[in-house]
Amino acid sequence: MESTTTVEQRTDMLSFDGFRNAVMQDYRIAVVSREVSLLGRREVLTGKAKFGIFGDGKEVAQVAMAKFFQKGDFRSGYYRDQTFMFATGLATVEQYFAQLYADPDLEHDPFSAGRQMNAHFATPFVDEAGNWLDLANRKNISSDIAPTAGQMPRSLGLAFASKCFRSSTHKKELEHLSNNGNEICFCTIGDASTTEGHFWETMNAAGVLQVPLAVFVWDDGYGISVPKNIQTTKGSISTALRGFQKGEDTNGINIYKVKAWDYAGMCEVFEEALHQLRDTHVPVLFHVEEVTQPQGHSTSGSHERYKSPERLEWEKEWDCLKKMKEWMIENELATADELAELEAEAKTHVRESRNLAWEKYVAPIKAQAAQAAELIRGTMVNDIDLYGKLQQQAKDLQNNKEPLRRDVLRTLALAMELAPQSPSVAELKAYSQSLWEESKELYNSHLYNEGPKSAMNVQEVKPLIPSDAPLVNGYEVLNKYFDALFTSNPKVYAFGEDVGHIGDVNQGFAGLQDKHGKDRILDTGIRELTIVGQGIGMALRGLRPIAEIQYLDYLLYGLQPLSDDVATMHFRTKGQHSCPLIIRTRGHRLEGIWHSGSPLGMMINALRGLYICVPRNMVQAAGFYNTLLQSNDPAIVVECLNGYRLKEKLPSNLLEFTVPLGIPEVIREGTDITIVSYGSTLRIIQDATDRLAKEGISCEVIDVQTLLPFDIHHQIVESLKKTSRIVFIDEDVPGGASAYMYNKVMEEQKGYQWLDAAPRTITAKAHRTGYGSDGDYFGKPNAEEIINVIRAVMAE
Repeated sequence: MESTTTVEQRTDMLSFDGFRNAVMQDYRIAVVSREVSLLGRREVLTGKAKFGIFGDGKEVAQVAMAKFFQKGDFRSGYYRDQTFMFATGLATVEQYFAQLYADPDLEHDPFSAGRQMNAHFATPFVDEAGNWLDLANRKNISSDIAPTAGQMPRSLGLAFASKCFRSSTHKKELEHLSNNGNEICFCTIGDASTTEGHFWETMNAAGVLQVPLAVFVWDDGYGISVPKNIQTTKGSISTALRGFQKGEDTNGINIYKVKAWDYAGMCEVFEEALHQLRDTHVPVLFHVEEVTQPQGHSTSGSHERYKSPERLEWEKEWDCLKKMKEWMIENELATADELAELEAEAKTHVRESRNLAWEKYVAPIKAQAAQAAELIRGTMVNDIDLYGKLQQQAKDLQNNKEPLRRDVLRTLALAMELAPQSPSVAELKAYSQSLWEESKELYNSHLYNEGPKSAMNVQEVKPLIPSDAPLVNGYEVLNKYFDALFTSNPKVYAFGEDVGHIGDVNQGFAGLQDKHGKDRILDTGIRELTIVGQGIGMALRGLRPIAEIQYLDYLLYGLQPLSDDVATMHFRTKGQHSCPLIIRTRGHRLEGIWHSGSPLGMMINALRGLYICVPRNMVQAAGFYNTLLQSNDPAIVVECLNGYRLKEKLPSNLLEFTVPLGIPEVIREGTDITIVSYGSTLRIIQDATDRLAKEGISCEVIDVQTLLPFDIHHQIVESLKKTSRIVFIDEDVPGGASAYMYNKVMEEQKGYQWLDAAPRTITAKAHRTGYGSDGDYFGKPNAEEIINVIRAVMAE
């Protein structure tokens, strides 16, 4: 087993000079970080930056923590870890300020290209082609998110991946992703955020799974203004967690308490505990107490409003920089004069770095402003008053010392509005349009993969159905598919409630755990939030997880990390992170208020950044899995619960055929009316259209197949041109997915031009569906309702 500390570091630290130099360097980083916090706050208060949140008070704890962060390790933290980033060499002061200014140049802000507020860090996981980098030999930072405790579910997955790598029988193929699972996930969190359910569910799952997760809790005594005795039972998260402490014959976690100002003590505890964690995979929690907050919570408020004078005085006395400085002098590691000189140099470095970041950020905008001003000054008009106004606009733009791109575009727009008849307007408009085009790449790109690993690039391969193809139950299609998939692809894992031992509640994985191993097909507790998080971390580390949410209703428990983390990940890193997580779930025609789920409208609006596949049968579902596994994009596949025991013909090319995304399928041709739907509702529609055909009404039925993306080639409007009538049907509430489809076809595809009758939507009722078959019949679209609506449309 590898040592937790490099040989070079150990050798250097054996000498007094080596030890002294290491301590001096740590103190310098801490001082630099403090000055960054102080100057950063000023940049916000003077208006150069929008908002600021800083890590002052945590400097010493984070330089101590960073000493044991090795190549291959991952950090999943929050927005106060700037010192850690400086100490590991993964961020510079200049880059930090570039992000504070929202510089959209990835060269300047390599963490998010200005898309995230300050102190939200990331390192690249994939190259421009979407291939995974050599993560085993890099220090890795998963992209931060702001929601409190939102980093916890992902942290579990990053740590769990190490367990997967350690138990894998395909280590040679995966050696660029892991060194035998020796990697630790370092997770940081503020003490107040440990009151979130995310924290408790993650700690419980980590204790059960026994994964190398190291959680550092920064305890400054408050959650903004709320003291911790109101936040946490017994006023201490480590005390509250005592029941989680691992015993000799139990699972659980190891818990340590350290003081944020005690540099030597933290180094000693961190080294021993992390060495043990790397070897044993027993999770660790470090409760870092007596953290101070010199500037308060953020630039949006002052801590003097809620802290007593005595508390404020205590924070000055026990400031970690002050205590580390005293310790260094007392132990003759440095003199006061040496430290004063170091501090002065650090402040100069921060100011210079800040100035460089600002100059690089504002230079291209000033160039745009200068060009726009020149064009406006040269605008040809006959009215002297109008001429003067244009000259003033140009002057104001040119003299703006802190211009934004929006200022340039707004001024161009105002100039064109002032002189719409000027022959110069064409030139102004052309320049304005070029800036708008540039802004798309800077601010609106990379929601999904745009390179070779985009799911939209996967070409359709039709399923091969031999004439003698066996007719099997839908679940048997999936079972045979998953068996072949796990045999051929060692990166694929599946997990969720009841997935392992019994093979999922609908038998898609029946018998496959015994065949492919408990390490690859496994059961979880009832914990949808961390099932999603488990999948996020695994996907980030290059594995291909299929995380099962047992029923679509339960997706609500895991919606937050899917919406805030997965859906934004590719965008907020400008393509530097890919998260090819597949959520497998089932829904639609269920029964009862909490077992009748089809909340696709919620998913469409909350999960832009994922693809949403809604197959009508299990062959189609398998095709979607094949498509997604060839790409790096995350997706949800919603299987039809009432389709598992319907008969389907088994394709002979189970691992080869694909279903393209965004391409509807006409499953019944007709000439009188177009019906647009998906999933289980299509079987209700089939009954209705068979009966309508006997009345002479010819219905064209279109299965959209995916809702995100939706009909990318506008095939539905082509059908509408033929029929001139259309109805959208699904099981979501009014205003949900049917309204979304209506909007896409009527507005985006301009389908209104081809209508001879008012378009309709048929949906479930606004209330949740009642229990029993009659509850389902009267709460969701039924064949009789569909027939009556279509008769009415035809009568117009």
